[in-house]
Amino acid sequence: MTQARRDTVRELMAQAAIVLVSPKFAENVGSAARIAANMGINRLILVCREMPDREKMDRLATAKAAHLVETLECYQELGEALAPFGWVLGTSARQGRKRTTVNSPRQLMGEILPQLKNNRVALLFGPEDRGLANEELRYCNQITTIPTVDFSSLNLAQAVAILCHELHYSVLDAVSRSTFPKAVPRQGNKQELEAMFTHVEEALQAIGFFKKGDDDYWMQSIRQFLGRIGLKSKEIKIIRGVCGQLLWRDGQRPQKRT
Repeated sequence: MTQARRDTVRELMAQAAIVLVSPKFAENVGSAARIAANMGINRLILVCREMPDREKMDRLATAKAAHLVETLECYQELGEALAPFGWVLGTSARQGRKRTTVNSPRQLMGEILPQLKNNRVALLFGPEDRGLANEELRYCNQITTIPTVDFSSLNLAQAVAILCHELHYSVLDAVSRSTFPKAVPRQGNKQELEAMFTHVEEALQAIGFFKKGDDDYWMQSIRQFLGRIGLKSKEIKIIRGVCGQLLWRDGQRPQKRT
C-alpha cells in the first residue's frame, strides 16, 4: 500500500470514536484505549459519574495508548457526549420489540464507510453487566449484535476490539482496492436531531396521533426510520418548520420558523 493510501486510512479512522457508557472496570477502559490506538482511532469518550482509576487504565492501555487515557473525555449525559456525531452505531446482545434493526458488524460496515469522510462516527458500548438500555439505544442510527454460538455476552474490551477491527478492515480493504463508496454529505449531528425529535413528538401529540399511551413505541419507530435515512442540517430544519406550523395551527406556538 502506498503512503498516500495509508494516510487516507488514518484520516478516515480518525473520524471514529469509541464511547463507553458507565464502564464498571477501569481495566476495560485501558484495554479499549489500546485497541483504539492499534486501529487508528484517536478519541475515547466516557459517559460516567466518576473518572475510573487512572493507574488501572494506564496499566492495560500500555505506553502505546497512554495518550488516549491522557486525553480521555468524560461526560455526565449521553446526549451531550454524542452531540457532535453524525452517525452512531450501538451494540446490543439483546433482542426485542424495540430492537428491530439488528445486523452483524460486518454487514453494517458498508453503510458506515460512506459516512466517514464528512461525518463523525461513534461506536457506542454499554456497561459490562447490562449493555445499552433502550433509552440509550434511541440515539443510535443502527444497532449491531456480534454473532456468537451460544453465549451471547462478551467482555466489553472484546466487543470493542471486534467492532474496531471490522471498521479498520473495511476501510483498509476499500482503500486498498480503490473501491471506497461515494461519501455521504455532512449530516445533522445528534444535537440537531434530538431537537428535531422533540419537535416532532410535540407536533404529533398536538394533532392527536398518539393513542392510549403508545407515544414511546411510535417515537422509537420514527427515530429508527429517520435515523437510517440520515438527514442533513437543512432537511432537519425543514421538518422542524413543518412541526412548527402544525403547532401554530393548533394554537400551541407562535408562528415562527426554527
